[in-house]
Amino acid sequence: MMLIVTDTFQQTNGVSTTYKNLRRVARSRHLRFRVLHPSLFRWMPLPFYPEIQLSLQPFRLWRTLGRMQPSQLHIATEGLMGLVARLWCTLNRKPYTTAYHTRFPEYLECMWRIPSRWTYAYLRWFHHGALTTFVTTEGMRQTLVNQGFRNLVIWSRGVSEQLMSASPNLPANGKLRVLNVGRVSKEKNLDALCVYQDEFEITIAGSGPYLNELKQKYPRVHFVGYRYGEALAQLYAQQDVFAFPSRTDTFGIVMIEAMCNGLPVAAFNVTGPKDVVEQGFSGILHHDLKQAIMRCQALDKAAILLKARRLWSWSHCFDTFQYHYHKSAGQTWHLPYQMQHDERTPMR
Repeated sequence: MMLIVTDTFQQTNGVSTTYKNLRRVARSRHLRFRVLHPSLFRWMPLPFYPEIQLSLQPFRLWRTLGRMQPSQLHIATEGLMGLVARLWCTLNRKPYTTAYHTRFPEYLECMWRIPSRWTYAYLRWFHHGALTTFVTTEGMRQTLVNQGFRNLVIWSRGVSEQLMSASPNLPANGKLRVLNVGRVSKEKNLDALCVYQDEFEITIAGSGPYLNELKQKYPRVHFVGYRYGEALAQLYAQQDVFAFPSRTDTFGIVMIEAMCNGLPVAAFNVTGPKDVVEQGFSGILHHDLKQAIMRCQALDKAAILLKARRLWSWSHCFDTFQYHYHKSAGQTWHLPYQMQHDERTPMR
């Protein structure tokens, strides 16, 4: 059995999307895959960020692990649930893997002026004992190497078929249609996109603590709330460009979802976008987001769609995870042939 401990699972974000899809693939292969998350215990919403669940029963998680006696586990996040799992593994001498999903040092420095070196010190300690720490891209791996992290393995992401529209992407008749999908929070840097509300027809799909303020500041931006499954795929198909203004994401699953629906990506040349966007083919990376959006018009959407759907697979993502999960406990687990000889590296 593969056992996962995470501080977020029922919310809409990249972490929960990843592990829900891993669970889906595991079930399709008749493999046991269990996730321990705050909703299984008593919890409360984080006061300044109600979308995040704060577990109120850390000792119950400790007792649960004691009853289960897993031979190994995977710790997905560095919050309270993850911390309890790490301490349990350390005291019981159980091997574990971890994942670096979120750039908390940059987030906390941006939002609350907490020096990033403090947060990096905690995260360096947290991941130090892991036999493998999964990171999303080569750019993120190099960033963490420079911060003193070790045992890093690149672990990419996928797009489910449900999020791939079968409808053609029809050209715009008026203003360029620009989409962003994801959590609406300050660190996502959405102001950098919304300031162009008069130049483009901008749609934001998602919700979060910064939503009301954005609505007041940018009345001509369309805020449509969260969209899922086929409804989200249809929304992708109705747009011309996907804009990703964040400067602090480790990956950005929504970018590859957009590309799998034929949308070129406009973004800044930072970690995340620069690891998944092929400059001049699947998107434009530029210090001026407006220029990036405008230049995306000339890109071949059909070619973007075909290449992206070949590259990004949750099955491939699961194979990588399964291999290193079992390897952490010294178990023999052979990589599938297609994974050993795969050229599905991040688009550069």
